[in-house]
Amino acid sequence: MIRVRLPTPLRTLARIGGEIQLEVDGEPTLAAVLTALEAEYPMLRGTLRDQATSQRRPFIRFFACGRDLSHESSVAPLPPAVANGGEPLLVIGAMAGG
Repeated sequence: MIRVRLPTPLRTLARIGGEIQLEVDGEPTLAAVLTALEAEYPMLRGTLRDQATSQRRPFIRFFACGRDLSHESSVAPLPPAVANGGEPLLVIGAMAGG
């Protein structure tokens, strides 16, 4: 079971109140988690990654276990603490400007 925390605007869009728990088929990777998330909550398709290229949206970041996973390969295994449900995968909306 993978735990995922979304930013408030995406929780509102998906009509969820808090943390999501997802079952992921196969090896737990960021791509697998996003696929499971989009399958469970189809209204989120296109919000985290481009539907045509599957590339991360520019102002979306992924963090886990104190690490920024945003620029790592989406098919790389997630940290063991995330894979076993001990730590959540955090989805953060980045801010631009200042």
